[in-house]
Amino acid sequence: MGTPGTAIDSLNAALKCNIIPNQEYLLQGSVLDQYVEVLLHRLRGLCDNVDSGPESFHDHELCFTLRATNPGAPMVLPLRVRRALDVPDAAWQLRYVGQQELGDKNRPTVVRSSIDMACSSTIVEFLTELGCRVDFEYIARGYMFRKGRMKITVSKIFKMGSMTSKPGEGVEAISQSYLVELSVLAPSGQDAIAEDMRIFAEQLRPLVQLEKIDYKRLGNLP
Repeated sequence: MGTPGTAIDSLNAALKCNIIPNQEYLLQGSVLDQYVEVLLHRLRGLCDNVDSGPESFHDHELCFTLRATNPGAPMVLPLRVRRALDVPDAAWQLRYVGQQELGDKNRPTVVRSSIDMACSSTIVEFLTELGCRVDFEYIARGYMFRKGRMKITVSKIFKMGSMTSKPGEGVEAISQSYLVELSVLAPSGQDAIAEDMRIFAEQLRPLVQLEKIDYKRLGNLP
């Protein structure tokens, strides 16, 4: 049996070898409800597994933050917890998403740190005990496509129902459109992926315009 440090040593070695997918390349856009079927048809033709079709999903996501206790330290650690409402036995997912890298403004996609891991249903209680608080939660229902390493999701986003409702019941759509996301998880330094994503995004125009979203600018809006 290995020593307690073996797992940490293995993780450090993997990080040094740059084999852990710890960065997300991302483009986002939206499509109106009346055009979503046309977009889904386009994606079926462009993506892998044409015969089997896209995967459907119906997820509940909670977005937590862990704020620094020292008033002089403005650090905020964002964490996301997602569970599949249509697959009750599936593992829950804990995800850390970092800030958008500044980098080159001409880079085709957003690039940000991202770490995903499977966890049990007690993760919400665990995060609460750590001092995390829920900023918001929502229901996402839609379809997921694959094109090589690229993942494309077309999601309808819903507000949560009343406190007495079960997740997924009594929900209300937040808009008359679907959120479209094109993303890749990869080890750091693989910026060529961003160009592949740009080329793929061009094939979805004019149905949807996938773009880099400046989250800092959105946060400064009144």
